[in-house]
Amino acid sequence: MSFLLLIIGFVVLIKGADYFVTGSSQLAKYFSIPPIIIGLTIVAFGTSAPEAAVSISAALKGSDNITMGNIIGSNLINISLIIGLTAFIFPLEVKKTTIVKEIPLALLGAIIVLVLVSDQFLQNQEVNTLSRADGLVLLGFFSVFLYYIIEVALKSQNNHPYYLLEHTDKEKPKKSILYTIVGLTGVILGGWLVVENSQKIALSLGMSETLVGLTIVAIGTSLPELVTALTAALKKESEIALGNIIGSNIFNTLFVLGISATIRPLLFDSKIIIDILLMIALTLVLLVFSTTHKRKINKAEGLSLVMIYIIYLTFIIIRN
Repeated sequence: MSFLLLIIGFVVLIKGADYFVTGSSQLAKYFSIPPIIIGLTIVAFGTSAPEAAVSISAALKGSDNITMGNIIGSNLINISLIIGLTAFIFPLEVKKTTIVKEIPLALLGAIIVLVLVSDQFLQNQEVNTLSRADGLVLLGFFSVFLYYIIEVALKSQNNHPYYLLEHTDKEKPKKSILYTIVGLTGVILGGWLVVENSQKIALSLGMSETLVGLTIVAIGTSLPELVTALTAALKKESEIALGNIIGSNIFNTLFVLGISATIRPLLFDSKIIIDILLMIALTLVLLVFSTTHKRKINKAEGLSLVMIYIIYLTFIIIRN
């Protein structure tokens, strides 16, 4: 029954995120918000909404290892499995701004998390924690990132002033409001079902919460990014995929982890330090791959990223 409810939770979660993005995007267009800002804010939040819902629900329930495992696991899946599969289907073109700004920002976010959680090593504490103060630090960095993307959006809009949104459908946005409310409800309900039943599965199978967070929950909440990236690759528009995935990683690391720790200080298994180190290493590998082959990640590099994830998955299952 727990497995069935977990699957139902994932379906409700992902469909809720889809409805939320659709409704909020339509509302933004109705109020003449530039499309590029919609993409960089509302859509970015929507694709990361499952991670946010699950991690925040887990933090409220005291399942700190699911919170950390979900965020770190989702980021690892994004930069290894999803980017790898996308590049294997069709070589992944990388925009210059992604190399110069977005990947370094994702790398910086991962390093900040490593520093903040290494209490045993850096401060000789008995346990590693992410305190409310640490959460506020992450949210502070996220506000800087948000300022950056809005500034980029406005600059782009100034360069293309004739963006005029076509309001052929200026009717009252009742349908959009309904979609937004239903979507947000689905995200919250789905997040609760996923956390609740992940805990039960972990206990029944003798799995640790950290392993459940890094595997079952992380894979489930990364499905929107996976579907979006693979669809873009099949349409040969894969240059869009990398920016969205890196943006999602930044959002997960700075906002989702920041808000979760601010709600409730997180105490977690110190083994996850290894996973954070791998996240940093993979981000560096991604940066190297992005600067070669005329700013393209080719099929061989994509396959190597997929293989890294398979080896990592095997390692954490054995480690449990």
